[in-house]
Amino acid sequence: MLAGVSFLQDAASELLYPLLPIYLTAVLGAPPAVVGAVEGVAEGAASVTKLGAGALGDRFSRRPLIATGYGLAALGKVIVALAGAWPGVLAGRVVDRLGKGVRGAPRDALLVDGVPAAERGHVFGFHRAADTLGAVVGPLIGLAGYELLDHQIKPLLLIAVVPAVLSVLLVLAVRERPQEVRRGRSQSILKGAKELPVRYWRVVGALLVFSLINFPDALLLLRLNEIGFSVTDVILSYVGYNAVYAAASYPAGLLSDRFRKPTVFGIGLMFFSVGYLGLGLTSNHLAAWLFIGVYGLFTACTDGVGKAWISSLVGRERQATAQGVFQGLTGVGVLVAGVWAGLLWQGEGELPLLLSGTVGLLIAVIVLVAPHVRWPRNRNSGAGRVGRQRTRYS
Repeated sequence: MLAGVSFLQDAASELLYPLLPIYLTAVLGAPPAVVGAVEGVAEGAASVTKLGAGALGDRFSRRPLIATGYGLAALGKVIVALAGAWPGVLAGRVVDRLGKGVRGAPRDALLVDGVPAAERGHVFGFHRAADTLGAVVGPLIGLAGYELLDHQIKPLLLIAVVPAVLSVLLVLAVRERPQEVRRGRSQSILKGAKELPVRYWRVVGALLVFSLINFPDALLLLRLNEIGFSVTDVILSYVGYNAVYAAASYPAGLLSDRFRKPTVFGIGLMFFSVGYLGLGLTSNHLAAWLFIGVYGLFTACTDGVGKAWISSLVGRERQATAQGVFQGLTGVGVLVAGVWAGLLWQGEGELPLLLSGTVGLLIAVIVLVAPHVRWPRNRNSGAGRVGRQRTRYS
């Protein structure tokens, strides 16, 4: 059910996403810096919300938080559809991402409820595949509408509201085990974060550094448009990216359960570097298509795998808090990346892409080969007894 909910909401979100950079710059007249700022601020708002939602998800029932999050996302899409200037789009994106912040950590904690730590890559890989399948369907609907509506973007913003509302209704079919509702426990967000183990913070710190160079994908789509891709080509390239992402997510999850999760994640960072450097260096359309596909492999190897990695570092009673802190902090990193990349975006954006691609390569090498980094192995280490904060590893 959660996979179905995510499929519908992502179909709505990704119907809009490849069009928004073009809509902001070509229709509303916003400069490229606004594209990075809009996405960065929106993700930053989500990041702050995730911190609180994660702690709440470990204290109260998770389904109401999930429903609220998807409801806010639908409302945000309504605001974007009605906006007549870029500040209105910013407001809608912020509300949309606030919804993502509210739902993300509780949903991810509910996904692994009762699942051994050594099998959580399967779970997140399946969920990511279903979620990203929506990101294939959504842009295709957007492309069909774009052609049928005489290349008008504005009506498509209204169409995106429909699957968003359907996803909220489907949350009603989600079930949660009553014993997972912990109403009696009360503690601050800061205290909950302090009780997370040292090994968790070591991994989060490394992933936070990477997030500072991983700027919003909207700028990659803007790059394609600036090197000569038509609106139709931009949408199709985004469909191709998501098709690769969806197809590779579950296999990447399986590999992360069989081998070390940092290894799969590090390979994903190599794909990130190749994708960014390639898009920064080429203006050839065929090559750009190939690099977008490589970038899809990066997301498949890091998104669900990263969440599974984080979930294996803490016990059952800290799952939502751990996901909320991790996703919140790395979201702040994306905010910073969106701002600096947008400000440096001159001409066709080569400089930010080359800088991020180079630094990403260095981080990938560290994650893959640094002998002093003692990453956790994929044992059933996440079960733990309630109230016990330290996790044992073999």
